[in-house]
Amino acid sequence: MTATAHPLDPADLDSAIRIAEPDADLLDALVRGEDPDDQARILARVVLAAFDQYYAVSRRIPALAKAAFEARDWALTVRLSKIRIGLYTTCIDQLVPPLKAGLPELVKHEQLWQRAEAELLAAIAGRYEADFAFAFWHSLRRKLVDDEWRPVSYDSGPAARPPATAAPILDTTVTTLPIRPAVVRDILASAGLDATWRDLDGDAALAAAAIEAALEPLGPRDGEPARIEIARSGFFRNRGACLIGRVKLRDRGDMPMRSIPLLIALLNEDDGLVVDAVLTDSDELQFAFSSTLANYHATNPHYHELARLLFELMPKRPLGTQYSCIGFHHLGKVAVMTEILAEHQRSKERLTTAPGFKGTVAIAFTMPSSAYVLKIIRDHPTDDYKFDYFDGLDAVLRKYNLVHEIDRAGSMLDNIIYSNVKLDRTMFAPDLLDELLEAGIGTVTMERGALVFRHLIVQIKLTPLPLYLGTAKPDDARAAVVNLGDCIKNNAAADIFNKDLDGRNYGVSRIRKVYLFDYDAVEPLTAVKVRTADAPRSTFEDGVVFRPSDMLEGLRIDDPSLRRAFRDAHPELLQAEYWQGMQQALRAGKVPRVMNYPAARRLRA
Repeated sequence: MTATAHPLDPADLDSAIRIAEPDADLLDALVRGEDPDDQARILARVVLAAFDQYYAVSRRIPALAKAAFEARDWALTVRLSKIRIGLYTTCIDQLVPPLKAGLPELVKHEQLWQRAEAELLAAIAGRYEADFAFAFWHSLRRKLVDDEWRPVSYDSGPAARPPATAAPILDTTVTTLPIRPAVVRDILASAGLDATWRDLDGDAALAAAAIEAALEPLGPRDGEPARIEIARSGFFRNRGACLIGRVKLRDRGDMPMRSIPLLIALLNEDDGLVVDAVLTDSDELQFAFSSTLANYHATNPHYHELARLLFELMPKRPLGTQYSCIGFHHLGKVAVMTEILAEHQRSKERLTTAPGFKGTVAIAFTMPSSAYVLKIIRDHPTDDYKFDYFDGLDAVLRKYNLVHEIDRAGSMLDNIIYSNVKLDRTMFAPDLLDELLEAGIGTVTMERGALVFRHLIVQIKLTPLPLYLGTAKPDDARAAVVNLGDCIKNNAAADIFNKDLDGRNYGVSRIRKVYLFDYDAVEPLTAVKVRTADAPRSTFEDGVVFRPSDMLEGLRIDDPSLRRAFRDAHPELLQAEYWQGMQQALRAGKVPRVMNYPAARRLRA
């Protein structure tokens, strides 16, 4: 039996995501105004109106993603992700031309900016999204003035707020152990999904059993009080959805307070809603909420509380990246740079060249205890560059931007890309300082005791795969090369092919997952010429030519037992037929399934 799906009306969808042009009357009044105070008030109104429109559309998108999940409209889920990720920039870019044309002096009019900022702060005081509106204001100013990038937090301004806690967004179910299926059934039924469950009672029983098994190491006792806290929000992405929270056991005489995270993964199959998996381990939640995947659309608008909850459930990942994984990229951008500066202030460490192979296209640097790696793209590649032609710095940056904007399929690090960033020169080790100024002439300049970066890429820190394989225990090394194959498959599912299939372009995370992190050599898989092992070789063939049979040689897996483990786990990757089949599926517009949590956590085989 097939469950009924209700497609969204295209006209309603277009209306919900339409961005109107800036208010022409307000712009005209701004341009014609002569009194500086009036101009300041109008400028603040113009910018706030643009932000309000952006924010309203961005908040409608999660509800549309929920409707798309309920209707099983997978193409729409992909479209909504693309719209949301570009929405902020679109709204900023709409304002820049009329402001530059109508008020060219605005770029240098510092007093007008200060007055207008005061007007804006007064207008947004008391609003939940005030910090976001203030960040929008500074984004516009940077776009107009080409000013340096610096983290701006409204919370440090005149209307400071206490740090967010997760409590206001949690619904709590008080129960006793063991966790009964009826309790889980009520939680699932209250998710508010407009779709039919295939077997709600059966799923509740399986999920309750999975939770009980996860609680076992905590020494539970029958009859012991328990609290199940679930975020008052749905999380939607691609073909899936999930409920997020935790299970808490009270402290007792012989045991302290104990808890486990909880993620209930849902699918909407042809025959109805199903619980696909239950995750109860923090590292496994990081698989699902990884910044290497498309962002979740969270239906609850309280982004600070959501980010705090995610950080409490996944403390190995920095707080700044928690904002990004629920679609608040600019707030994540602010939080990440704030964290990097705080790390330096706290540790007094200097930025030095990152461990591992020195890149031919990028220069990577970090602080020893930092959670992040920073990168610039060289003006020209080093002499060790593998390819005949270098597309140039801007082309490489476009590839990094492309990876940021697509579904990274759980196997490519997201990139936070800053423009015109100023960092004090004392943050840099002398050797790195010299290299940056020498190799990045078009990118890095020295200005009054600070380095100014035309662009700066920030990623989560990984251990380069060859370094990891050289020091890991045999079982961990084997798991890493198997994960490498999964990474390559997921990249292919996202229409990404790394023509430099070199193990040095991959890294291992703190939860032992493998990711691609260098993107100067990525190409659309659908544009690659895949050749069988026995096809004639031609030195002069145009384009990117790939022979899967040669893959292991390029990956630089030196240990014979690890090469064998890779072949045994992923024999299809060495066959041209696999790659050609993936190309055909992508050209047909199919949305591939990507496994974003361990298969062992699925409730059914």
